[in-house]
Amino acid sequence: MESTLKRSSLGTASRWCGVLLLGLLAGCAARTITLEGSYPSPLVAKVPLTVGVYYPEELREFAYTEIDDSSGKDQYIIQSGASQVQLFNTILPAMFERVVPLDAATTDQSGIDAVFVPSIAEFQLGLPDKTKLKVYEVWLKYNMRLTQPDGEYIADWVMTAYGKSPTENFQSVDAGVQNAALLTMRELAASFTLGFNEIPDVREWLQQNDDSGSQ
Repeated sequence: MESTLKRSSLGTASRWCGVLLLGLLAGCAARTITLEGSYPSPLVAKVPLTVGVYYPEELREFAYTEIDDSSGKDQYIIQSGASQVQLFNTILPAMFERVVPLDAATTDQSGIDAVFVPSIAEFQLGLPDKTKLKVYEVWLKYNMRLTQPDGEYIADWVMTAYGKSPTENFQSVDAGVQNAALLTMRELAASFTLGFNEIPDVREWLQQNDDSGSQ
């Protein structure tokens, strides 16, 4: 009887230890925030050209990890790859006559005038408990590249965008980061759309296509 009680007590203790361990692991796990949002299609005059677009894996699968300063462990994982692709899939068709998705950065498909390849160079996250500011902040830096279909250089430029959300309006980290990221990417969309023709090398390329089309 005593032996049975001991085995029962050991089994109960083992189960409680297992539950406690799972709880501790769950408490230590990084919280994943998957960025989502909608982006309005810009109202601009379309460039009468066909552009191929290639999204590198680094962009499609992009994730930023925020480290906990006190423990040195992962605190938040910000998944933004899908939202980046959605952003460009919204603004590019509004800017060009035709947009062709590509599986590589170069192509031999006929009828494509250029290939656009965006990439994220840097992602910064500002959390109120770290910055001591009453806002959630997201800052993004992009490298934009436009090439001929065979990969020959047309233009290469850097763009940055910033967004912030006040803590008084967004009580949770998830909501604050989501809104700050949404504002950041909407700012990028506006800057990209309005500033595209002003990039010197892009302007030269567009002029060359205008000249060839008029001949």
